[in-house]
Amino acid sequence: MIIARNKTLVIDGDDAQKVLSALNSDTRLLMLSLLSHRAMNMSALTEALGQPHSTVAFNLKQLEDAGLLRVQYIPGTRGKQKMISKNYDEILLKLPGVNIEAELDIVEVSMPIGNYKRFQAKPTCGLASDTKFIGLIDDPRSFYEPEHVYAQIMWFRSGYVEYDFPNNLPYGSVATEIELSMEICSEAPEYELDWPSDITLWVNGIEVGTWTSPGDFGGVKAKLTPSWWSLDQTTHGLLKRWRITQEGSFIDGERLSPVSIRDVNIQDAAHIEVKLGVKPDARHPGGMNLFGKRFGNYEQDIVMRTRYAFQEGERPYKIK
Repeated sequence: MIIARNKTLVIDGDDAQKVLSALNSDTRLLMLSLLSHRAMNMSALTEALGQPHSTVAFNLKQLEDAGLLRVQYIPGTRGKQKMISKNYDEILLKLPGVNIEAELDIVEVSMPIGNYKRFQAKPTCGLASDTKFIGLIDDPRSFYEPEHVYAQIMWFRSGYVEYDFPNNLPYGSVATEIELSMEICSEAPEYELDWPSDITLWVNGIEVGTWTSPGDFGGVKAKLTPSWWSLDQTTHGLLKRWRITQEGSFIDGERLSPVSIRDVNIQDAAHIEVKLGVKPDARHPGGMNLFGKRFGNYEQDIVMRTRYAFQEGERPYKIK
């Protein structure tokens, strides 16, 4: 993803590789330096670099494709001339892991599915990245493997995974709503479209509600299914959105329980505990599959969006 903030370029994911590759050249770094204070035409840039026109043109194309330069054509004494200017003064690289974005009254955190802090898993169970299995299949000890942070799919027949989300509410604000979204489904041997499972969400130890997944989905290639993954296994889930509001808790707009944002008490906590699992006494103990942003049909990890408001005396009001 590329985000432009004034003269700063914020990059992550596949775009980071493209930009870093474009910068891996002394010639291209010198070009950016020469363009720091003013735009230059092709002739002036070639002369300043002291290199052949073809070499300058090649390196210019690399920087332009990475979005670092802007090329415009303006009228000249002999037709149009190519004017080259620099788009950004600095680059911010966001490393893989928990991703945090803030809007006017919303904080968004993206949590990789393998970045759990606590778990309980019973076979059938396992994890895989987008390139290989992690540890051994149906061995709960695999969930302790250091590589578990790279998981893009995980599954268990019973148990739970728990995450510690950072609490990034601005000081002086109060949470008015939490939304959690993830791609998820039941867990059956191989896959089974008719395999209901009662999947429960807890926030800060409070049971928010239970959703019954209709099945475990496989047999077809999903949008993000790795080429090495067998199609006779689970390949995708359903994107579900849980919301905890001032009026209660909902999933995809359907009311789940009366648990409200006040009940989960996130105001003074340094982190927010989010737990997903299948209770031992579930009516439909059909397990759980959880998908990361490089597996399944939806290019996302577990996303938490917290809406907030500031207080005026004892009465909260929304930011305008």
